[in-house]
Amino acid sequence: MPSGNEGLNGPFRPPPPLVIGLVGGIAAGKTTVAGLFGGRGIRHVDADFHARAASEAPEVLREVAEQLGDRFVKDGQLDRTALGEHVFRDPKAKATLEAIVHPRVRQRILADLEQAKAEGTSVLLDVPLLFEAGLYELCDTVVFVHASDPVRQARAKTRGWPDDELARREQNQLPLAEKRSRSQHVVDNDGDLKITTQSVDDVLATIEKNA
Repeated sequence: MPSGNEGLNGPFRPPPPLVIGLVGGIAAGKTTVAGLFGGRGIRHVDADFHARAASEAPEVLREVAEQLGDRFVKDGQLDRTALGEHVFRDPKAKATLEAIVHPRVRQRILADLEQAKAEGTSVLLDVPLLFEAGLYELCDTVVFVHASDPVRQARAKTRGWPDDELARREQNQLPLAEKRSRSQHVVDNDGDLKITTQSVDDVLATIEKNA
C-alpha cells in the first residue's frame, strides 16, 4: 500500500547510478512494474530478453542439439515448449541446459550493466532467479513485487494456464516468503494501477533518499 509519502516527483537520478534488483512471484505483474520504473528513466535489463537472444545463437542451438537432442531444434530455433517440458521432468537435462545458456546470459547482462554505468543510468535488473543465480550480488538493493495468490491465479488463467501450472512453475524457484525477506523494498501490485504507481514512486523516493 502507498506509504503516504509524496513519492518520487521526477526522473530517478541518484549519484552514483544504482542497480535495483526486481523479484516476485510468477504472474505478480513484474512487467507492469518494470514499465513504471522505466517511466522514471531507469533502464530495464531483462534476463528473459537476454535468454531468448542468447538461445538464438548458432553455437547454443548446436550444443542443445548435441547434448539434449536435435528434436528440440526446429527450423533453426529452439522448440521452447518441448524443451521446457523435458527439462522440468529431468533435473540432469535442466542442469545441462543451464550450463549452456546461463553463462551467455550472464555475459550479456554484465555488458548491459557496464554500458548503463558508463552512461550514468540506473538499472532495474529483472531476473526471475536473481537470488538462485547469485545475481543479487550485482544489486545495490532489491525490490519485491507483491500480488496475492488469487490475483496471480487469475492472471495466470488469462495466459491459458491450467489451475496447477502456477504452482508447478514455482517449484523451481525460491519460496515467495524467502524472496520477500531477502528484499529491501516491496511494491504492491495487487490490481489497482494507481496504487502500484504510487508504490513504485514511494520505493524510488526511499532508495534515492538513502543512496
